[in-house]
Amino acid sequence: MARNDSDDTARRGTTEVQAIEGLLAYAQTQSQARWGRSALKSAQRAIAMCRGLDPESSDHTLLLARSLRTTATLLLGRGKPGEALPLAEEAVALSRLAGGGHLIVALTCLAGVLEELRRYSDAAAAWAEVSTIAPPEEDADD
Repeated sequence: MARNDSDDTARRGTTEVQAIEGLLAYAQTQSQARWGRSALKSAQRAIAMCRGLDPESSDHTLLLARSLRTTATLLLGRGKPGEALPLAEEAVALSRLAGGGHLIVALTCLAGVLEELRRYSDAAAAWAEVSTIAPPEEDADD
C-alpha cells in the first residue's frame, strides 16, 4: 500500500527509525508541492522523534543530522535562512563524527544557508572544507 500522508508512518509495527525515514521521505516528496507546509511539519516531527532515540548510536546520530539537514533545506527553500542556520550548523557538528559523504552533504547545506545570509566568507570556508574531505572510496568489486 502506498503512503498517503505523514500519519501513515505511525502504523502499528513500524519502528521509530522507520517512522522517521517515512517522515523524511514524505517531507521530500511534498517539498515541491504548491502547498508544501506539511513537508516542513513532517521534517520537524522527524527531528523531535530523533531526539528521543539513543544518542549513543551512530546510526541515530546520523539520522538526526539528516533530519536537521532536510529541515534546513526546506526552510531555505521558503526564504528563511535565519531559521535554517542553527539546524545546518548542528547537522555539520553531528556529521563530523562520521566524516566522509555525510560531512560533505552537511557542509554543502551549511554553505548554501550561509550564502543566502550573504555571509560569503563563511560559505567559502565551508566550501573549502568540503574540498579537503576525501571522497568515499568506491567498492573495488564494481
